[in-house]
Amino acid sequence: MRLRSALTAVLGAALLLVAVPGSASAASGQFRYSYVTVEGYEASGFLNNPPDDRCIDLPGVGQENPEPGHSPQNRTDTWVTVYAGTGCEGDSYRLRPHTGGASERLKVRSVRFG
Repeated sequence: MRLRSALTAVLGAALLLVAVPGSASAASGQFRYSYVTVEGYEASGFLNNPPDDRCIDLPGVGQENPEPGHSPQNRTDTWVTVYAGTGCEGDSYRLRPHTGGASERLKVRSVRFG
């Protein structure tokens, strides 16, 4: 009888471990980029501790702005792929963690970390 109780307890604990979702991972640090606003002003955008494995359309440089962002700088602890189009579509380029940066020739509208 004790064996059956112990086995039931072990199975119950295993089911709890499977049922509890893991913590969401996120890049630690800041991703920066520059852009020209719809009104024609130079601006800087940034993402603090962005989530991993999710496409992020960058604020200020979406489809409503004819000018994409440029000069991305990856100051996070995770690799990032930058995309020329929204929805993580179009030409892409990977930037390494901490020191990854590019010139204003690299255009960006969306990113994916991880």
